[in-house]
Amino acid sequence: MVNPATRSRTPSTAAVDGRTRDRVAQLLFDCGGATAAELGVQLGLSPAAIRKHLDAMLAEHLVEAREMPQRGPRGRGRPAKLFVLTATAREGFPHFYDGIATAALRWIAEHGGREAVDAFAATQVSALEERCRAALLEAGEDPIARAEALAEALTAEGYAANATTIASGGQLCQHHCPVAHVAAEFPQLCDAETAVISRLIGTHVQRLATIAHGDGVCTTHIPAPQCATPAPVTQVTTVRTDR
Repeated sequence: MVNPATRSRTPSTAAVDGRTRDRVAQLLFDCGGATAAELGVQLGLSPAAIRKHLDAMLAEHLVEAREMPQRGPRGRGRPAKLFVLTATAREGFPHFYDGIATAALRWIAEHGGREAVDAFAATQVSALEERCRAALLEAGEDPIARAEALAEALTAEGYAANATTIASGGQLCQHHCPVAHVAAEFPQLCDAETAVISRLIGTHVQRLATIAHGDGVCTTHIPAPQCATPAPVTQVTTVRTDR
């Protein structure tokens, strides 16, 4: 017979599963996305245990699975899946400072107008631009190569970014946005960030999707050199996807 006192101190399977799932969610939140194998290494769990939690989170629409970008010939077996949190799951994390930032920007807009908000947004990303510019010193002039170097620099800044080559050029994807909730009300933050990407890569770019507008990832299109628009590199085009 089980000692009731012992039983009361023994965590239930549901409680243990819940804590493990919270750790999985926190890891995905921190790094922007990970494979099941990477999660297993970080948490010290078997592939079967990780798959159980990911399957449950997929069923509850807390994570989504995406194809991992392939570099070079594909090996045997199924390609690894990259798991990322959905917008619903992100809502479960605390956003106390988002509220303060939003209130501050409302005050700036009320007392200084749109121009003041634009200036604030540009100032906020200026330090990020300088750090990333230093990381691109050896990337050369090719926009796609610069996008790949920029993705590495942004990942180091916590944006969980990657760059891929597509038929019309390249795509820079950011799987995490530290200001998504604020940018939902003040898109100037997204515009300022897109302008930085354009200047760093050295060509006109087009924002196709943003986490702030409800998309799962911030996606920026970089045209191939032969397709690039001969416009000033500070020109920014943002395509709204929330309408």
